[in-house]
Amino acid sequence: MDQSETENLILVSRQNGVATITINRPKSLNSLTKAMMNRLAQQIKALGLDDSVQVLVLTGSGRAFCSGVDLTRAEDVFKGDVKDVEGDPVAQMELCKKPIIGAINGFAVTAGFEIALACDILVAAKGAKFMDTHSRFGIFPSWGLSQKLPRIIGAGRAKEASLTANPISAEQAEKWGLVNYVVEQSELMNKANQIAEAIIRNNQDLVLRYKSVINDGLKLDLGHALSLEKERAHEYYNGMTKEQFKKMQEFIAGRSTKKPPSKL
Repeated sequence: MDQSETENLILVSRQNGVATITINRPKSLNSLTKAMMNRLAQQIKALGLDDSVQVLVLTGSGRAFCSGVDLTRAEDVFKGDVKDVEGDPVAQMELCKKPIIGAINGFAVTAGFEIALACDILVAAKGAKFMDTHSRFGIFPSWGLSQKLPRIIGAGRAKEASLTANPISAEQAEKWGLVNYVVEQSELMNKANQIAEAIIRNNQDLVLRYKSVINDGLKLDLGHALSLEKERAHEYYNGMTKEQFKKMQEFIAGRSTKKPPSKL
């Protein structure tokens, strides 16, 4: 698979500060080859460093978000270095400082499920399904599913999903707190972009810092996480100039004269 073909399988568009990445291999339900994984990782890294981009939206074309690794080329993928950060899209998503919204348009299976879990916010279309088939095919998880899912939906539910390989519907995922919203398929990208636009309206320096302190705090117990927040708040305010405080006051004064923002 040459580079031009891989580029057509991972599409990127930009508009008003939002970069949309589309996994575009619909005939195979957006299953991933090694080349696609590398391309996806490269694009996420590049967009994370692009000053014109504030939010990333990740989705798939056709009936699936991502059906996982292309098992016809499994040896090529799994015999590689699973610690290779540069070619690992999930690792690059976790390193990305900018918010990533997952627009789950259909099946999110195994590696696709893991990519979804690496997003900061998830919107799912009605009919979307999340499925962990690692145990069915004898594949060991390496993109975080075994650790992230129990922390989101609880150990018992996660064990059932992973050990049975039964699907989780979009509606059930919403009830369990796995996804933020379930919407009609026709409204999926509109909802994702609506959330992105709401994020962009805010102070971008604080958005990046807020995502970071949430993610880093989740790795700690509550006591240490609260101390982390205090430390970063102290560092942030000590670094602000009088001019920045003045601009903050002007911004707050200006907002108080406007109507409150509409609900998401």
